[in-house]
Amino acid sequence: MSEVIMHITAGKGPQECRWVVAQLGRAFAREAQALGLECELLDGMEELPSSALLRIVGEAAPAFAAKRIGTNRWIGNSPFRPTHKRRNWFVAVTLAPEPETIIDLREEDIEYQAMRASGPGGQHVNKTDSAVRATHRPSGLVATAQEQRSQHANRKLARLKLAIMLEERRGQAKDHARKSQWQSHQELERGNAVRVYVGERFQLKA
Repeated sequence: MSEVIMHITAGKGPQECRWVVAQLGRAFAREAQALGLECELLDGMEELPSSALLRIVGEAAPAFAAKRIGTNRWIGNSPFRPTHKRRNWFVAVTLAPEPETIIDLREEDIEYQAMRASGPGGQHVNKTDSAVRATHRPSGLVATAQEQRSQHANRKLARLKLAIMLEERRGQAKDHARKSQWQSHQELERGNAVRVYVGERFQLKA
């Protein structure tokens, strides 16, 4: 069974782009489920996430992700600034790296600390000490995870976040099919959108 983790990011974009991140995560979930694929939102459950991680499982998962990797565009009026003239908003979709492939990310260099989950998320946020803060000692980077129900799952998610952060810091893409999040939002806008969604209902443009 194939599995991919898609990373959706607003880059340096404004709150409208963070809104698009949330909507795009939901759209991808609907599209995946319609194709019989399993889908789980690992991170980015808040109302306006700067990024989100979506786990897709199934034989067609790699092909599903491949069609969505790159710049995604939403055409619509700002939900927050009705008089704003801009109508094109961009986010980037990449494949999250496998932590095992990041040379700088050694398990012995990571310090894990259990913590109580906090913040928005409603029923999705745990009320126990299952949340995890992971610190990468050599770089000083810190990642937290609280979305999963077990400490083990949050520990794994926090490590994945560290892998993404380290890859962004190095600015190295794993292949030509995806771009690292370190690129500026202006670079996102110059890219050709692989998928375009329109309107308040966030429908895929034919």
